[in-house]
Amino acid sequence: MANTADEARAGIAPTVRLRGPGIVLGVGMGGFFDGILLHQLLRWHHMLSSTNQDRIGLRYYNPHTVSGLEMNTLWDGIFHTVCWLAVLIGLAILYSRVTHHRLRVWGSRVLWGWMLVGWGLFNLVEGVMDHHILGIHHVYAGDGQVWWDLGFLFMGAVLVVGGFLLQRSGRPLDAGEQRDGLGA
Repeated sequence: MANTADEARAGIAPTVRLRGPGIVLGVGMGGFFDGILLHQLLRWHHMLSSTNQDRIGLRYYNPHTVSGLEMNTLWDGIFHTVCWLAVLIGLAILYSRVTHHRLRVWGSRVLWGWMLVGWGLFNLVEGVMDHHILGIHHVYAGDGQVWWDLGFLFMGAVLVVGGFLLQRSGRPLDAGEQRDGLGA
């Protein structure tokens, strides 16, 4: 494996090395936050809870019936599986790219900034696709649901911008410095 000095000579910026794993980890973490808080704890929606109003013709699974809740829970589980795989893939990419001071990278503004970008991208993509284009569920269905859905998108945009600014404020690794590993 190349060390960070070799990578710096080859022109590989440490912030770029953390971008991919950070974004993938952020997507998984954002999905877990959505699924655990909104699906399970608050029970505001499930993956298919608005298919009675969707735009693609899916069968409606009323989450207030046992059979409907079973189908919604199954799809929530599939959603959580995808989130879990994103986190595992992000960790694997991160592990393969960080060759020195692996524990110190967790304090890196660069990594946490890219994770926030990934979380925001999750909100934007999932929000546009599931809430607006497909219409299979909404953040909080009922009166004012469009405002909840727009708020979710706004939060995603804030996370992307905030994460980008945070990662830019991180200190990249100096080619001659091995002590902090890939950015402060």
